[in-house]
Amino acid sequence: MLDRIELEPLFFAPFVSSVMRVEPGWIDYNGHLNMAYYNVLFDRAVDEAYELIGVGLDYLKRHKHSTFTAEVHVRYLRELKESDPVRVTFQLLGYDQKRLHLFLTMHLGDLPEAVATTEQMQANYDMKAGRTAPFLPEVMAKIEAIARRQGGLPRPAYVGRVIALPPKKA
Repeated sequence: MLDRIELEPLFFAPFVSSVMRVEPGWIDYNGHLNMAYYNVLFDRAVDEAYELIGVGLDYLKRHKHSTFTAEVHVRYLRELKESDPVRVTFQLLGYDQKRLHLFLTMHLGDLPEAVATTEQMQANYDMKAGRTAPFLPEVMAKIEAIARRQGGLPRPAYVGRVIALPPKKA
């Protein structure tokens, strides 16, 4: 098992993805990024973070475990256009033996304002058993290290937000 000194420098607080670009085929008839592809960009950022955590493709191949998305809430805050550069920050909000509670924020290039956010619940899944299962001990050690590293980050304002119309005025 990796010790804390070896593990923690690999994961920034928050983790920042590589720069990705909005692809031409993702533009909808309104001339901006189609809503579905925000999720593709978020998913690619999660894949990068998951490689550091140890739950990427190798995890599936070697251990027959993977992660599944159980719930997602996306906020679309600003349009993105073809070829726009984006980066995504990844914050671990909480975890237990089988689940990760994540908050990701998408940014246009190096600008600090969010263009989209997503809150997600991810579950560890044993592909052979066909059900959720605890993370393997070496993965849990990395998750705990990330939680320590990110523990001082402020909780995003929109965590747990409920979709609703404002109350009607009397």
